[in-house]
Amino acid sequence: MHLSKESYDSKEAEPRIQKFWESENIYAFDKNSKKPVYSIDTPPPTVSGSLHIGHAFNFTQFDTIARFKRMSGNNVFFPFGTDDNGLATERLVEKLKGVKARDMKRNDFIKLCLETIKALRKEYIADVKRIGISCDFNIFYSTIDEHCRKISQRSFIDLYEQNREYQKEAPTIWCPECHTAIAQAELKDKEIHSAFNDIVFKSEAKDLIISTTRPELLPSCVAVFYNPKDDRYKKLKGKKARVPLFNFEVPILEDEKADPSKGTGIVMCCTFGDQTDVEWWKSHNLPLKISIDRHGKMNENAGLYQRLPVKDARKKIIEDLKKAGLLRKSEKIIHIVNVHERCDTEIEFLVTKQWFIKYLDLKEKFLELGKKLKWHPEFMRVRYDNWIKGLKWDWCISRQRYFGVPFPVWYCEKCSHVILAKRENLPVDPLTDKPPVKECLKCGSKNIIPEQDVLDTWATSSLTPRLAIELMPKELEKKLYPMSLRPQAQDIITFWLFNTIAKSWLHYNKLPWQNAMISGYVLDPTGEKMAKSKGNIIKPQDLIEKYSADAMRFWSCASRLGEDVTTQEKEMVAGQKTITKLWNAAKFSMPNAENKKPKKLEAFDQWLMIKLNNLIESCIDSFESYDSSKAKQEIESFFWHTFCDNYLEIIKDRIYNNKHGKDSAQYALYTGFLNTLKLFAPIMPYITEELYQIYFKSGEKQRSIHIAEFPKLNNHENEKLEKAGDRAIEIIKEVRMFKSKAQKSMKAPIILTIDEKDKKMLKDFMEDLKAVTAAKEIKTGKLSIQLAE
Repeated sequence: MHLSKESYDSKEAEPRIQKFWESENIYAFDKNSKKPVYSIDTPPPTVSGSLHIGHAFNFTQFDTIARFKRMSGNNVFFPFGTDDNGLATERLVEKLKGVKARDMKRNDFIKLCLETIKALRKEYIADVKRIGISCDFNIFYSTIDEHCRKISQRSFIDLYEQNREYQKEAPTIWCPECHTAIAQAELKDKEIHSAFNDIVFKSEAKDLIISTTRPELLPSCVAVFYNPKDDRYKKLKGKKARVPLFNFEVPILEDEKADPSKGTGIVMCCTFGDQTDVEWWKSHNLPLKISIDRHGKMNENAGLYQRLPVKDARKKIIEDLKKAGLLRKSEKIIHIVNVHERCDTEIEFLVTKQWFIKYLDLKEKFLELGKKLKWHPEFMRVRYDNWIKGLKWDWCISRQRYFGVPFPVWYCEKCSHVILAKRENLPVDPLTDKPPVKECLKCGSKNIIPEQDVLDTWATSSLTPRLAIELMPKELEKKLYPMSLRPQAQDIITFWLFNTIAKSWLHYNKLPWQNAMISGYVLDPTGEKMAKSKGNIIKPQDLIEKYSADAMRFWSCASRLGEDVTTQEKEMVAGQKTITKLWNAAKFSMPNAENKKPKKLEAFDQWLMIKLNNLIESCIDSFESYDSSKAKQEIESFFWHTFCDNYLEIIKDRIYNNKHGKDSAQYALYTGFLNTLKLFAPIMPYITEELYQIYFKSGEKQRSIHIAEFPKLNNHENEKLEKAGDRAIEIIKEVRMFKSKAQKSMKAPIILTIDEKDKKMLKDFMEDLKAVTAAKEIKTGKLSIQLAE
């Protein structure tokens, strides 16, 4: 069969092929199949953000593995979900609709959020499909749908009954911008410009100089600490210091956590500036003085500075300290602070009533589980280990938001007894649904009130294996769980990966998956991390329009797993050229190819089969090791150099001039090109499908190349013949270089002289060697090339 078009048009072909995959259910998971199951815990992207190049990069890397596993005889469970219940959705809806959640009735805002994400989801998923991701999109969940709310609320009830959840009024990490408590995992470090201020505290013995970057916390000061080994301050033990501007006294205490080398070695403890303040407050039983409210403004404890935003209060207090002669020095610095990863706002530590999951006692178990998990690449486990070792807080799972999964909880207003929803009634919304009891079972009061907070989005997202698996019949659970693979980006190891392991252990005493595949970051062409504020965001849709989805996937597979990569369009250009080369190679190969095995394979055809066999073996090893970049590199090299530059040129004489061994070349062409397409298929699914449909579908067993069998190792192993073929290729290269330097056509006739050893080694290659080099004669002697007269 011949190509009816001169060139391949990705803009026309890729949408058409996508429709074919969908109409034929090519990637559907077969519930009744007896094949081994390979299950993937697909990352659910947030629909409230537009698809970015990082998504395309990350998704492509693990999609190549899904495609390889499917072609290798597995029944691939590859669901798709969207993460729709988080703060990002609230922020987007507020922006798009010009509203504020706090100014609306909760039910009205929730309804608006649901309508908005439903409208956005269709286009978002269409963009994901355009990349060529082979999910079964019929297995779909949204983290806010009824199915997911039920599972998330059931998880809460189960852990509560295990005594793993508790509600407590305690110091909590708080975001003043988002007006909600957040978990330790939601913090990130940010460099900010600040000042290190040396402030005078008066004491009975002497003036104390205390250095701080946060003078606005002076009204919250509850003690002053020094290290017991610091001889400078030992005489102050048991004495008191007077807090400047606010004129109240606090005790001077000893604690080994005070660092003598930092600042002046003596520090103030405020409730609360950081984690150390919290620990001192607890261990020394200090009073509680909060001077910052939930909106990031100073409260009544701040006196004259009440109602000022924190940064304004800091500036005013520094000015007043200076006027009062109580500021010895103010040095400008750049230092790292904790900010909320969602909005980049500096966090505060406030005392609020929140729900927590108790898991600090399991840190050693989580480290052990991390060792049992197979990491790809292995070095990513260090991030997981470091995170666990640095954990200091139980998991705060309550959020003061409007749109999210409600806690399945009511309270007795009189005695605060917790009333849980019944499992058979899940999902519930306590704000609109009736409680499961008419009166408190503890005190008999009929005043039952609902919980108004919602669950942290990660409390639901940490259940993604269950969200997907429980869409399937119950009898499939053992085949699907633990899942085969968790693929994800490196930046959410602390959020998603760790919390999923935690939930899986707490609920099922097992790891949720066997393998974790971690992708690196995508940087802009200059090596900078992309951000809207920098204006350097690159959209995959634009790259697909310019180059094609296959070319973008080609770029995605160019970097090794876990490594950061810059968005270099030259690699996409290389992908485009490979697509064109595949098309043109097909135009020559396939009209001359036959799937009929000859009685004898000629030497160069055997050599091609040996090289193909070596490639197949290497690719299987690479894909099994989750290393699509190595596979891509080797397939690309084989196709361009071994197959196109050398083999196709070598057999043209046999093909065109109907010489002996033509049938051998035709068979090798068919086998070589089909297997090359199959090897490329996980990386570039569109062009490989197009060529398969044109040339191979009628002769092969499967409707699509993507459910065809991955190339298998054959019996073509002949070290002696392979070495002889390699030597023949070296001689061909010598001839080509000679003609190029002489500025002669490659068809220019020559006299070729090779030594006796080569002539003996290459006796089975001689006819092809003579034809491809246009040698009128091949003599014996020292290697030389002469133009024939």
